[in-house]
Amino acid sequence: MTKRFKWYSGFVHKIETLSAKQIMDSRGNATIEVTLGTAGGSGIASVPSGASVGAHEARVVEPAVAVAQINTEISMALSGKEFDQKSLDEFLIALDGTPDRRRLGGNALLGVSLGFARAAAAEQKVELYKYFGNLAGNTAFALPVPMFNVLNGGKHAKGGIAIQECMLVPAGIDGAGAQVQAAQDCMTALKVLLEKNGYGTVMGDEGGYAPALANNDEALGLLVSAISAAGYDGKIKLAIDVAASSMPTFDKATMSAWYADIVKKYPLVSIEDPFTEDDWESFAALRASAPDVLVVGDDLTATNAGRITLAAQKNAINAVIIKPNQAGTVSETVAAVAAVRAQGWMGIASHRSGETLDTWIADVAVGLGCGYIKAGAPTKPERTAKYDRLIAIEKTLA
Repeated sequence: MTKRFKWYSGFVHKIETLSAKQIMDSRGNATIEVTLGTAGGSGIASVPSGASVGAHEARVVEPAVAVAQINTEISMALSGKEFDQKSLDEFLIALDGTPDRRRLGGNALLGVSLGFARAAAAEQKVELYKYFGNLAGNTAFALPVPMFNVLNGGKHAKGGIAIQECMLVPAGIDGAGAQVQAAQDCMTALKVLLEKNGYGTVMGDEGGYAPALANNDEALGLLVSAISAAGYDGKIKLAIDVAASSMPTFDKATMSAWYADIVKKYPLVSIEDPFTEDDWESFAALRASAPDVLVVGDDLTATNAGRITLAAQKNAINAVIIKPNQAGTVSETVAAVAAVRAQGWMGIASHRSGETLDTWIADVAVGLGCGYIKAGAPTKPERTAKYDRLIAIEKTLA
């Protein structure tokens, strides 16, 4: 039995069943899958994991421990009770009782939170992205532009380039299917270029190539050449994720000079995590010096409304990565996006390097009004599943 609830124009749902089990992620590591049943719906959700994990993210516990926590303490605490999304998430946070979710685990809490969201959407008979939109007060649904990570480096690819991601951004192409096709065409051209120059074409964690290039600049040059060879001049731009906090060594002066150079040489949309996760001043300096490029916080902001507000006070960034497993619950993710929107900044929904076939990040991107989505290269099945979901959502928006 459902009834109206005042918060976010949502509904209250009675939790009847809750269980979890271990599954394998795309790197062959264990993660968790949660199944939650309400009186009128059921939802299954799996939780990804990152290779480069920021200090300000919700803490995770071992998957076996998370499963045990869900199947015992959390299940017993929730069974038979009625919640809407916010009250459920607040209950889970209080049950954990730590500021960073380290007792029960951010992975356990997110799995339950997402499982509830899926079950609630099913009971309300709405698409998951519309359920998320209802939580955020968003009804102007539009597809995000994908950022395809076609050259993997850093912690995503041993022996690759130093920076973590070099991405293709088909901002000048309409339609999810056409954007995916363009990325695939560029990857075909990129493979030819890599082989011609004597580089390998082994793939990294996120489905892009992971060659041992001479330097980071060569990576961007190859992408520009691939775009041209595939016939997409002017239609596809570039983006990078430096993941500075995850670099074994990081020379701020050298990298700052490189950023100043590449924003002039290449059609860059964004630079993500160009400095380490608490270097507010350097972020702010780059934003001031490169006003036409999105300076993106990921480890810096950790999908946390408080850190996003602090970033605004310091004029540090103008775009934010949205990763629900950094936050720990759906409601905290919604709050983070609200903080982003309050600044007029860009939200970028993002997968993780250790992914599953679950596609909820596509619904998060559309439902919460993110302008871009990162889901890897359009190659491996755990990545293409997200793009297939975007294509399916696009049909419902027509």
